[in-house]
Amino acid sequence: MKKLSTRTLILCAIFAALTAVFSQIAIPLPMVPINLAMLAVFIAGGVLGPWVGALSQVVYVLLGAIGLPVFSQFTGGLGIIVGPTGGYIAGYVVAALITGLTVQKWCSPLPLALGMVAGLAACYALGTAWFMVVTGSALGAALMTCVVPFLIGDAVKIAVAAMLSPRLRRELVLRHG
Repeated sequence: MKKLSTRTLILCAIFAALTAVFSQIAIPLPMVPINLAMLAVFIAGGVLGPWVGALSQVVYVLLGAIGLPVFSQFTGGLGIIVGPTGGYIAGYVVAALITGLTVQKWCSPLPLALGMVAGLAACYALGTAWFMVVTGSALGAALMTCVVPFLIGDAVKIAVAAMLSPRLRRELVLRHG
């Protein structure tokens, strides 16, 4: 395994922190608030690449797992991860990985946006499956609760992240990396 530089570890920590901050910026909805966490996840994968981007999200998940209030609405702890929305939080790792794999081949907005859509689909699949296991919900009900209300917001997050990530990657990783 390649040894990570101090600079890379710092960027990893910054993106874990960015995800924690963006998780708190929310629009309240009756069931689950819409927050900006996925924006941070997409940018982490798009800027840091697959492995460091995914690692930044592993750090975020582990910080929450040990009880730090990094999840939405300043929550934390294993109870959140094994609760109904825990699969979506675990899905952040996969979404950053898939987005990062895309940026390795094509670092321009349209292909990157398609990679983010694939990452989001994986996150939705993991999260929805876990939600169904924990709540006993049927697929249709789970999708209507946990996916459909978020599609428009996630499309906007993808558009923003796909535009920002190539520039940030050039400035933070390629120029100084």
